[in-house]
Amino acid sequence: MTAVSDQLSSLAEIAAQFPTLRNRSFGGQPVAYLDSAATSQTPDPVIEAMTSYYTHTRASIHRGVYPLAAEATDLYEGARSRIASWLGSTVQETIFAANVTAAINMVAYTWGRQNVHRGDLVVLTEMEHHSNIVPWQLLCQDREAELAYVPVLDDGSLDLDVLDGLLARGPRLVGLVHVSNVLGTVNPVAEIARRAHAAGAVVLVDGAQAVPQMPVWLPDLDVDFYGWTGHKAYGPTGIGVLHGRRELLEEMPPFIGGGHMIRTVAANESTWTDLPWKFEAGTSQIAEALGLGAAVDWIRGVGIEAIRAHVQALVAETIERLSTVPGLAIQGPAGASERGALVSFTLDGAHPHDVADILGSRGVCVRAGHHCAQPLMRRLGVPATTRASFAVHNSVAEVDRLFEGLMAVRSTLQLD
Repeated sequence: MTAVSDQLSSLAEIAAQFPTLRNRSFGGQPVAYLDSAATSQTPDPVIEAMTSYYTHTRASIHRGVYPLAAEATDLYEGARSRIASWLGSTVQETIFAANVTAAINMVAYTWGRQNVHRGDLVVLTEMEHHSNIVPWQLLCQDREAELAYVPVLDDGSLDLDVLDGLLARGPRLVGLVHVSNVLGTVNPVAEIARRAHAAGAVVLVDGAQAVPQMPVWLPDLDVDFYGWTGHKAYGPTGIGVLHGRRELLEEMPPFIGGGHMIRTVAANESTWTDLPWKFEAGTSQIAEALGLGAAVDWIRGVGIEAIRAHVQALVAETIERLSTVPGLAIQGPAGASERGALVSFTLDGAHPHDVADILGSRGVCVRAGHHCAQPLMRRLGVPATTRASFAVHNSVAEVDRLFEGLMAVRSTLQLD
């Protein structure tokens, strides 16, 4: 059996920092939370950072000149600076949004409406989350442009030969996920970006599943837009990040108009303030930004390389154990080194929702459904899957509970 990485100083100490995991149990058993791909648990330092804002530095930012407002502004912009530097971006190229869905929509409705015209081509992949499909569908319908997809091969990877054929047609944009939320596939983003740029395309990446679990260094990826979300990265809900190439952001119009994003407002026209605030109309997500900054600090303290090694070992253990369950089929790449921190599967004779329900009654929390990836489900030939996803607080004992729970599912549904 594969051993979990010993790079983490103390798994028990780390797990103890998550209050939901400390305080909840089901059927006398602690929660085995295996749904971090949907939303992560939140450690104490993140909660404390947000609470501190509400109890000690509650004020609006940027506008006030009194000391309390200045302190809140410094904390907010300090969080942005740390978040930007963590991934190798800059403050000017780091824009806060409500989530990664909002970040992608921002690009589609600003850059897209300026640059995609009738007859143009937009290229996505079959493994995209709906958040990186629907905005481009709307744009292409509005602009009478074409939308094409790079197929997924049987091993869970992208068909790069088809990609090259589409790139030969000169697409305006290539949009892809860094890590699939269903297959776990880690896509070769830097290589795809190199090919796409050579064809004259702009590249947008959905990094929601990648940023919480593996090293991401944006200068090495060399993409034009990279979005991710706080609530999957041990941070709060209600905040995400768009990193954009500065020259593109400078040319893009604002996404939402209102206060804070202006330089001047006249009766019939306005001018815009500098980056990144041009894209941040209205009162900002102040507490959420401070929480996300604290989450980044916390991840850095644990070590993203250690987190990657830990979850990769858990995925290897899970693949090994689940491969022995009769009637169970694992979706995606065969090896843990090719995967992010998740394993999706189907069980013959059992609907994924029934599997998740029975596991949940035993305190094992997994996700079931189409995972907002219906085109991929059609490619796989299944209506839904059950997904177990891992984070830094998970353990081999929880993988054992998943395996034992699946055997109980087989017994309960009389699949033997």
